[in-house]
Amino acid sequence: MNVANWASGARSLADLVAAAEAEGYTGQAAARPGGVVHCFTCQNDTPAAELSVDALAREEGASDPGDEVALAAFTCPRCGTKVALVLRYGPEASAEDAEVLTGLERL
Repeated sequence: MNVANWASGARSLADLVAAAEAEGYTGQAAARPGGVVHCFTCQNDTPAAELSVDALAREEGASDPGDEVALAAFTCPRCGTKVALVLRYGPEASAEDAEVLTGLERL
């Protein structure tokens, strides 16, 4: 995935998700306590630090910089589903989102 092209022109979370889906990242996941990512396709958990992220894009809301979100695109190592994971960052982030984002950014 060409990260520069993938995130270019994105102005909102919806734009990021649409770009990821166009690249085949249609699966969903969620952040769990302890820096773990839960895949909804196979119902398995994987530590964020063990995921190989294909792309990571951040977006701030145009009208509200507090609307800070990141979208991580990766393939689930358990079932092979291409996943788009939405995480909040900054002051509005949950502890789970912050832990997962920290684990993903170790690369």
